[in-house]
Amino acid sequence: MSSWRDNIRKVEPYTPGEQPKEDGVIKLNTNENPYPPSPKALEAAAEIRNLRKYPDPAATKLTNAIASYHGVPKEQVFVGVGSDDVLAVAFMTFFNSEKPILFPDITYSFYPVWAELFGIPYEKKPLNSQFQIEPKDYFGENGGVVFPNPNAPTGIYMPLEEVEEILEHNRDVAVIVDEAYIDFGGVSAKTLTEKYDNLLVVQTYSKSRSMAGLRIGYAIGNQELIQAMNDVKYSYNSYTMNEPSILMGAAVLEDEAYFQETRKKIIDTREWFKEEMRKLGFTFPDSKANFIFASHERITAKELFQAAKEQKIYVRYFDQPRINNYLRITIGTREEMETLLRFFKEYIG
Repeated sequence: MSSWRDNIRKVEPYTPGEQPKEDGVIKLNTNENPYPPSPKALEAAAEIRNLRKYPDPAATKLTNAIASYHGVPKEQVFVGVGSDDVLAVAFMTFFNSEKPILFPDITYSFYPVWAELFGIPYEKKPLNSQFQIEPKDYFGENGGVVFPNPNAPTGIYMPLEEVEEILEHNRDVAVIVDEAYIDFGGVSAKTLTEKYDNLLVVQTYSKSRSMAGLRIGYAIGNQELIQAMNDVKYSYNSYTMNEPSILMGAAVLEDEAYFQETRKKIIDTREWFKEEMRKLGFTFPDSKANFIFASHERITAKELFQAAKEQKIYVRYFDQPRINNYLRITIGTREEMETLLRFFKEYIG
């Protein structure tokens, strides 16, 4: 007799960053923002009244706020439960060709997971020796393109003219630019959505907006792209966005001064930290994200990762080809980074 186990979908799952439960930890492993969200988020939370009823399935208040903030029509905005949800819906919606989709070999590790889960053929295009995306690698026939900008875990930003090169050579497929870290350096590709009706730009509240716990992500693109994504969303879960996320997510967009202040703190700390790390013998790509991707000249990344963890300092280590001697280190507060530097100085000697 056939076992029910024969019908289980078997996939290699995404491995999220460790979430330590102990106290006194310096957590620099999941690229969270070290600063609290805008006070306007808590003000909005105090006004929440409608938890008994289902939330607005269109998340109208949040959608309108995002559209207004970015200067686009509301019909060109899709919201989801974090950018992971937005990207998963986009994969289901646009990547249905028999041709393989293309993405980098060193990139956000959820891409191959979704491709496997949804039965999407794919090809990984290797980054060059400097960990940069080569636009020409994406000029061939394919079923779609997706890449982060800045890339993760490298932190390297691709200039907008190179993004447009990829778009120019892929007019007949969807191109997704995942901009989770765009607020920490570089120019968003959202302006290109006016020129390319096949471009989808995805952003998140989890990094620069300090709201990872509320799970808010969104996409900006041509109205036809957004409508197609909504059709898919409403086919499996109409009520994806909860009421607190809708109201608090809309409220923080009214506090641009606070956003720019905390953003600047992270960028300034990142640039100072880079200089201090170079003095200790570390090398890394020129990150434009809220992390750096560092390798030491003498001591292996795995050894440093384990030693730091013993001191309750968590960074991210990827035991994967090409990057198994690098640490991805989130930029925390100045005090947190000073503590990490003291550890490195003592350990390296």
